[in-house]
Amino acid sequence: MSTLLEPFKYPFMVDAMIVGVAIASVCAVLSCYLVLKGWSLMGDAISHAVLPGIVIAYAIGLPLAIGAFSSGLFCAVATGYIKANTRVKEDTVMGVVFTGLFAFGLVLFTKIKSDLHLDHILFGNILGLEAGDLRDTLIVSGITLTIVLALRRDLLLFCFDPAQARTIGLPTTVLYYLLLSLLAVTIVVSLKAVGIILVIAMLVTPGCIGYLVTDKFNRMLAIAVSAAVFSSLTGIYVSFFINASTGACIVLVQALIFLGALVFAPKRGLWRRRPNAAAQKAIT
Repeated sequence: MSTLLEPFKYPFMVDAMIVGVAIASVCAVLSCYLVLKGWSLMGDAISHAVLPGIVIAYAIGLPLAIGAFSSGLFCAVATGYIKANTRVKEDTVMGVVFTGLFAFGLVLFTKIKSDLHLDHILFGNILGLEAGDLRDTLIVSGITLTIVLALRRDLLLFCFDPAQARTIGLPTTVLYYLLLSLLAVTIVVSLKAVGIILVIAMLVTPGCIGYLVTDKFNRMLAIAVSAAVFSSLTGIYVSFFINASTGACIVLVQALIFLGALVFAPKRGLWRRRPNAAAQKAIT
C-alpha cells in the first residue's frame, strides 16, 4: 500500500494530476463538438500553427501564450477565408495552412537563438509546471468550460445543422469564430503540459469514444469527460512507476479506451455486429 500511494507524496505529481484533470475536461468537451462538426483536423492544424507565434513572441519579448494564441487564431481565420473564397475543400486547406505555418516555425526556431526546448514545445512537461502555470491553466480551463457549457445548445445546433441554426436566427458567424477562439485558447493552455503533438489526441479521442458509445449528446459529453479524466489520472500515475513520458502515457490510455469502445460499444461496437452479420448470412 505504501508503494501504491507513493506518487501522492510528491507535490509535483499532485499538481500534474490537477492540471491533467483540468486539461482533460476542457479538451473532452471541445472534442465532442469537433467530432460532430467534422473539425478533428482543425485541432491538429491550430496546434501545429502555434509554433511560429511562440518563437516570434520569444524573440520580441512578449508572453509566449499571446504569440501562440495569435498564431493559432490566424491559422483558423486563414483556413476559413481560403475555404470561403476558393473551390478547395476545408480539410485540404487545413493541411496546407498548418504544414506551412509549422514549417515556418521550425525555420524560425533554428535561426533564432533561444533557451526554448523544442521537446517541451512538442511533448510538454506536465511534471515540471510552475505555480503560475498551474494557476493559469485552472483559470483558463474554468472560463472556457463555463462558456462552452453555457452555450452548449447553440453550439450543438451550429455543429450539427448550421443551416437550421442560421434559419432560427443564431449568429452562426459569431459561433464559428467563438468556437475557433476557444479551441485556440485550449491548445495554448495545454501546450506546457502535454505539448503540440499530444494535445491533438486529447482533442479528438474523447469525443470519438463518446460518439461510439451513445447517441445522446449529453451522455456523449459525460462519457468523453469521464474517459479523458480517467486517462489523465491513470496515465500520470502509471508513468511514475514505469518512468515513461507522462503525456504519452495519458494518450496511450485514451487509445486503449477507444479500442475498447470500438469493439464493445452497445450499438456500434464491432463485437455486437458479429451476430447480426452471421444472422444475415444465414438468411441469405
